[in-house]
Amino acid sequence: MAHQVFAVDAEEIPEAGRTIVRRLDPRARIVAVCAFAVAVVALKAFPPLLTALAGGLVLMRLADMAPLPTLKRVAMMDGFIVFMLALLPFTTPGATVLTVAGFPATREGFVLAAQIALKANAIVLAAMALVGTMEPVTLGHALYRLKVPENLVHLMLFTVRYIDVIHQEYQRMRLAMRARGFRPANTRHTYRSFGYLIGMMLVRALERSERILAAMKCRGFSGRLAVLDTLHYHRRDAGFALVAALFVAGLLFMEYADVAAF
Repeated sequence: MAHQVFAVDAEEIPEAGRTIVRRLDPRARIVAVCAFAVAVVALKAFPPLLTALAGGLVLMRLADMAPLPTLKRVAMMDGFIVFMLALLPFTTPGATVLTVAGFPATREGFVLAAQIALKANAIVLAAMALVGTMEPVTLGHALYRLKVPENLVHLMLFTVRYIDVIHQEYQRMRLAMRARGFRPANTRHTYRSFGYLIGMMLVRALERSERILAAMKCRGFSGRLAVLDTLHYHRRDAGFALVAALFVAGLLFMEYADVAAF
């Protein structure tokens, strides 16, 4: 079964080799998104933050990802931090700009919330465009070529590959529970049933992992990642690396120039 990193739907991604991003060397894409993320995290001024967000949107278009589904996924990510962002104005000391139910909200808190939101969305868009469109095996091989510890590469590959298998196992067990008339409620029986469900999932996952390991050993697996494909840098990769480096340097220049002017 083919998986995409970040679980991007197949209809959102064109066939391999048909977009500018997909023709780039995976190693260049990984290094670029890491450098971009580090630079964006260091930003505080709004001009470079807005520029970084615009850069993420441009990468999304270069990857030819469908705008609406992609932005929906970004909004899902925002759902995990929206409560933190909503609390920041009330928990950050500074000049009070308004009061809600007796709780003062500060200007510094609103600024910090906006900064975090811009950083998160810019990084997620760039990661989805550059890394999220890779097959997990391609990502694993690229990480291996970049000298990432082999155990971490194995962990990433197996997690991406078998998390869906565990989810299917969970769906089968939930279906079996419903077939036996189970209906969740705020009762001790419900909590006990879900506890049994989680326990059985762990047991079955352990049993499946042992079977997978035995099958891999039968196929000659010795704990090393067998990399059969070859990755080569081309002129377009050098051009992309240069553009990415200039863009990151431009963001940092805008940041420090804005701070100096301020």
